[in-house]
Amino acid sequence: MNKTVADAVALARALREGLAREPATHEVAVMPPFTALPAVADALKGSPIAVGAQNMHWDREGAFTGEVSPLMLRDLGCVYVILGHSERRHVFGESDEAVGRKTRAAFDNGLTPIACVGETLSERESGRTLEVVERQLERALRALSPAEVARAVVAYEPVWAIGTGKVATPDQAQEVHAFVRKRVSASHGEDSAEAVRILYGGSVNPGNAAGIMGQADVDGALVGGASLKAETFLPIVNYRPS
Repeated sequence: MNKTVADAVALARALREGLAREPATHEVAVMPPFTALPAVADALKGSPIAVGAQNMHWDREGAFTGEVSPLMLRDLGCVYVILGHSERRHVFGESDEAVGRKTRAAFDNGLTPIACVGETLSERESGRTLEVVERQLERALRALSPAEVARAVVAYEPVWAIGTGKVATPDQAQEVHAFVRKRVSASHGEDSAEAVRILYGGSVNPGNAAGIMGQADVDGALVGGASLKAETFLPIVNYRPS
């Protein structure tokens, strides 16, 4: 919940200009608030930067005051949608089942879901990290076919690292990412597990991005606070494996 329309457009233009100077070798997408989506999509038209949304409802239309549907997002040019973000789960009470309905609806309406999973601090300290991640992952992906899972994105974002300045160590991130890939292999097949993109999210910044993204099963980053300024986001976008 950051940026007015004018601020969001200014940031989008700065990112576009930054990538024009040093083109990224990998996929880049931004997810502005709903109010700024049309203007940001217009500002990025013709650029390599895709646009997505931060959330959506699972129905295309209906009596759901205050919600935004996948059909509306597609109409604005969205390619991606973040689902089950830790703030949606822990601040607004979204259930694992709701996230599963949304991932199904995303594919049904031509959107690529970025399905978020992750444990709280108490769950990590009690040794339940993999149990929690497995439950959330299973319910997020259970209604998807192997081919759909192969095109999906999963983001591991430990709740204790969201907006706190704390970050999982590269080894901690790799452990969970490898577990996610193993579970996807068991549920949807080895091909899907190899193809699905697994991002790390949780206080990613230019100082720690290389260590995290250098891990074997970390395919990229879901960037929060550092994405609000071009000078902190572009170094992450322009990460190059050593």
